[in-house]
Amino acid sequence: MSTSTAASLQITAARPYPELLDLPWDLPLEEWPEEHLAALPRGISRHIVRFVKLGSRVLAVKETNAPIAHREYRMLRLLNRLEVPSVAPVAVITGRVGRDGEPLNAVLITRHLQYSLPYRALYSQTLRPDTAKRAVDALAVLLVKLHLTGFYWGDVSLSNALFRRDAGAFAAYLVDAETGELYDELSTGQREYDVDLARTNIAGELMDVVASEALDADMDEVLAISDRIVSRYRVLWAELTEPESFERGDRWRVEARIRRLNDLGFDVGELSITTDIDGTTVRIEPKVVDAGHHSRRLLRLTGLDAEENQARRLLNDLDSYTAANGRQGEDEEIVAHDWVADVFEPVQRAVPREMRGKVEAAELFHEVLEHRWYLSERASRDVGLEEAVNSYVVGVLPTKPDERAVLGVDTQQIPIVDPDMY
Repeated sequence: MSTSTAASLQITAARPYPELLDLPWDLPLEEWPEEHLAALPRGISRHIVRFVKLGSRVLAVKETNAPIAHREYRMLRLLNRLEVPSVAPVAVITGRVGRDGEPLNAVLITRHLQYSLPYRALYSQTLRPDTAKRAVDALAVLLVKLHLTGFYWGDVSLSNALFRRDAGAFAAYLVDAETGELYDELSTGQREYDVDLARTNIAGELMDVVASEALDADMDEVLAISDRIVSRYRVLWAELTEPESFERGDRWRVEARIRRLNDLGFDVGELSITTDIDGTTVRIEPKVVDAGHHSRRLLRLTGLDAEENQARRLLNDLDSYTAANGRQGEDEEIVAHDWVADVFEPVQRAVPREMRGKVEAAELFHEVLEHRWYLSERASRDVGLEEAVNSYVVGVLPTKPDERAVLGVDTQQIPIVDPDMY
């Protein structure tokens, strides 16, 4: 869609957002009045970025030049169609003219990813090395997913991703595709350049955090954490793509390979299986590998949309519910429907309305299960779910920031609630 105002404002968007015309596009973004802004934590960017309230939505607005804005908009649309974890593009606005008659930069508008934080917000008070490692692990998974689709990032860093809590880990989303290119397939050199750039950028970012005294680590620890992106990436890439050979009598290893891939959060779309001339050795090679095995299964069974680790945890609880009620032989979709009604939804309803924006629903359920485990261990007995929910709502949830929006809080003021805290 393209729309023009009297000032030749051009809006390019996949769907119309008439409310965009009400924003003060004749002002530089850094001069926008507070009434239009949402005070969400911002990461480091080479551009001016502001979060803007638009009705019930929160949008991220980035000033840049018009060709770059249009290119990144198209790239993000492609990545969204490929179901790569990335922010969703909303519009590009060009033709802006200031009140002094001088032209202003174009803007790229994306949707704010709810419950997400830039890496510096994760570290806004103190950072444990383990938290840094989880963020790096999440970035490694994101980089593998991007490379499997043929996306060459060209600017891999913690700053160019957003992080959502994922059942004790983090899930990373691409937020800056400005330098990216999409190919049919990446060469080894392209992939290795992205990985090496990631290691260099992460080291520099963590050194900045150390300098701000938010991370208590020496140079060796920082370099070890930044090197982790290389080792994690290579292990995951090998598991997903390298062929494997074994004797004919070891056919169970085909299923074992598929299970390992599923445990990493990936589905196997196709396997190429070949044998030697004499038929003694079998060689398997994953051909098409897609991320999100557990997430898709949970969505199919329950309609719940969750991150991969969250989905794995919820599915485990569903399996426990099935076993506890002796329903292993029943249709799993019917059992899953009952689990949602009997277990998942009562936990959500137990949360007071004013606190429901603090933690996303699937993450809250995971945290309740964790809290129940710790209570049971402390009491040397099985603490019931209802008791655990009540304890969590009273003793844990009030201490957490509102991760859906964190409105009115600057990055440096956000309290950190580490998944390992209880």
